[in-house]
Amino acid sequence: MTLWSVAKRFRWRVAFTSSLVVVEAVIELLLPLFIGIAINGLLDDDRTGLWWLAALGTAELVIGSLRRFVDTRAYTGMYETLAGELVEREQANDTPTSTVAARTHLLTEVVEFLEDSLPQVVTATLGTVGILVIIGGLDPQVLLACLGLLVLVALTYWASAARNLRLHGGYNDELERQVVVLDDGDRGRTGQHFRRLMRWNRQLSDLETINYAIVWAGVIALLIYAPIEVVEPGVTEYGFAFSTILYVFQYIEGLVTLPLHIQQLIRLKEISTRLSGERPVDGDDDRADAPQHWVPPSTE
Repeated sequence: MTLWSVAKRFRWRVAFTSSLVVVEAVIELLLPLFIGIAINGLLDDDRTGLWWLAALGTAELVIGSLRRFVDTRAYTGMYETLAGELVEREQANDTPTSTVAARTHLLTEVVEFLEDSLPQVVTATLGTVGILVIIGGLDPQVLLACLGLLVLVALTYWASAARNLRLHGGYNDELERQVVVLDDGDRGRTGQHFRRLMRWNRQLSDLETINYAIVWAGVIALLIYAPIEVVEPGVTEYGFAFSTILYVFQYIEGLVTLPLHIQQLIRLKEISTRLSGERPVDGDDDRADAPQHWVPPSTE
């Protein structure tokens, strides 16, 4: 039950909802440009651009509402089917109840990614590429600054990807033990379990904090540079200058959120190995940063 196999199995549902997402993303991409056109038109006492902007906003309302209506029905049905199959398979393999419970919870993350995060990934990806193209037409110097920020973000998250996967593996190892630990009823072991769980959580949070600080240093530099470059002496097309600033803000928003979804994909990669009945990637207890796990006593 990898993310890819689930998407492939339910490809028609995913394809239909994704096509609505693409249309919605394109409309959102065009909105700042049409705001600039409308401003330039109003400065010349021409309301044509304003009507085009209203039409675009109405289209966004209709497509966005339809997509959310369809999403709920498509993905709840998908989860019902997959969860039933997962439980049946694990019970046939005599998998401990604690592991089955944990894996049905992990399966929820896979389906929720397709329903909630995938549209955001598509929107952020299309938005980032589209915005770079439009900014390149409006102001090539701002485009170069945006590309510099893109390189910084890519290098930051590439450098931390392996550790991110290893930490998620440790967290999920401990999560799968939770029901067994709670059933044991030993307060000391229960406390140790939650301390280990929170240790993994803190390490994940610390890693994300470091990445966040590096990326936002680049974001601040772009936010300072863009207005200086766009609002230069002699500018006449105020609407397009305003559109450029709006696109820079959109670009930053998409670029900052996209790595978070990439990290979620890393987590789902680790989860997929569990749902497929395989050992987790880098999930052995001999990892250098792995806490010592409590192993329940044998019942034999």
